[in-house]
Amino acid sequence: MSRWPLPEPMKCALDQARAGESAGEVPIGAVVVKDGVVIAAAHNAPRTRSDPTAHAEVLAIRAAAQALGNERLDGCELWVTLEPCAMCAGAISHARIARLYYAAPDPKGGAVDHGARVFQHEQCLHAPEVYAGMGEDEAAELLRGFFKARR
Repeated sequence: MSRWPLPEPMKCALDQARAGESAGEVPIGAVVVKDGVVIAAAHNAPRTRSDPTAHAEVLAIRAAAQALGNERLDGCELWVTLEPCAMCAGAISHARIARLYYAAPDPKGGAVDHGARVFQHEQCLHAPEVYAGMGEDEAAELLRGFFKARR
């Protein structure tokens, strides 16, 4: 699938996405890494939790903040399988995530390189370094399979 080996954090995010799919959720996974160590991992859970804010990124950020005992995730990386939406991009900014890695672009709902482009706004308090495309094929295939099975 990928042209090169995937970094371990993206493999973990893809595993989270698969776990979400098994739970009947849209297969999106996220992990937070600090100093090379995964400190939090989550998958989408809005249906399971009856919570529209329970996106993988938000849940992983919440867990990382708890693990570190700090709302600022300075020096942390967020690895996610799909380009974050506007809500998640806002959370990434407020958490002061240093680097964002996302696998598949989301031209319809993404807000990093598409749509709102949250980090490019003058009002954005903090913009992480952004790296896209690692694991894109795998993440996109998970999403296509999930939605194809439901149509």
